[in-house]
Amino acid sequence: MGKDEHECGEDCSCGEDMPTVTLIMEDDTEVEYAVLGTFDSGVSEYIALIPVDGDAEEGVSLYKFVEDDEGNMIISVIESDEEFEMASKAFDELFDEEDE
Repeated sequence: MGKDEHECGEDCSCGEDMPTVTLIMEDDTEVEYAVLGTFDSGVSEYIALIPVDGDAEEGVSLYKFVEDDEGNMIISVIESDEEFEMASKAFDELFDEEDE
């Protein structure tokens, strides 16, 4: 699973009126996520997700994604700490700009 970067307050509306995706976890459970956005780090593309029915303390999860030849999104775990740091920085910069 991706690492958390976003912390929601009690009145957070993350996930409302956002597209959702359902991921099958390693233990075969299904988790529905709201899509906060997709972004490009210059090397790879990433997606920021937040659990729809989860605990607000779980925060945002970042995953790598690619589209296959048919336009389907393939989501995968960010494997290395270095890549996660790069993706986190790109996410923070993107969402900091949107907040201004």
